[in-house]
Amino acid sequence: MFRWLSGLLVAAFTVAVSPAHAAEPNIPQFWDAKERLSEPDLSRFARIRFLTTVDFPPFNFLDGNGLISGFHVDLARAVCDVLQVLDRCQIQALPWEELEGAIARGEGDALIAGLALTPERRLNYAFTRSYLRFPARFVVASGSTLEEPIYRNVSGRRVGVLAGSQHEKMLRDYFPEAKVVLYSREDWLYDGMRTGETDATFGDGLRLSFWLAGSDSANCCRFAGGPYIAPEYFGAGLAIAVRQGDAVLAEAFDYALREINMNGAFEELYLRYFPVSFF
Repeated sequence: MFRWLSGLLVAAFTVAVSPAHAAEPNIPQFWDAKERLSEPDLSRFARIRFLTTVDFPPFNFLDGNGLISGFHVDLARAVCDVLQVLDRCQIQALPWEELEGAIARGEGDALIAGLALTPERRLNYAFTRSYLRFPARFVVASGSTLEEPIYRNVSGRRVGVLAGSQHEKMLRDYFPEAKVVLYSREDWLYDGMRTGETDATFGDGLRLSFWLAGSDSANCCRFAGGPYIAPEYFGAGLAIAVRQGDAVLAEAFDYALREINMNGAFEELYLRYFPVSFF
């Protein structure tokens, strides 16, 4: 699971969104509009049980009434709706460490909880295509003139980044003319951007979007350039996992995920949970 997101998002999901930052959102699209997938037959499945957690907001969490909520929960329901099996869909939350054991014992059919797509896991699971990725982004002061082409314009600029992160590696590899300023803590990285210690910050777009939306940023900054999607640095993104023997479910979910993207349902979900687009 992308556990490095959890701590920040628990706090950040509660902040109010600044209208200035919510304007003109860019919606990610990972599907080819010309592609056609076969509509699946799921008649052999008496029910479809999704397993998730409750400690990964805004993807999965308990709402004020103690009910499981979040982007993943609504996405699973949208998938079931497209597949016309909503009455047979169940969504159950378990502790993270129990998820894989539960699906191995047949206590669930699909994991929608941020399970990383590693070569080792592909031996046991069939994955859907990625439905969401986490791009790297630059953040600059609101009045900055730093724009595309970033690779050229960032030359000689002071760019803050977390020391030892994949973002530092990508920054050095792709923007070698930037003056890299290293920070050991995320709050110090943001302070450097807000106070003008750096000309730009380079980091995870999702985390940065929540910082931009929150009061800590004091409306100081905005995204510039990008987004930079680089699986070799940041992984393949989020996908639904099923047992290898149930690969037909992954194919069915792919069909539904594409339909959701084409009919606008994904856009509605994305803006509901990520009103400051990180794309």
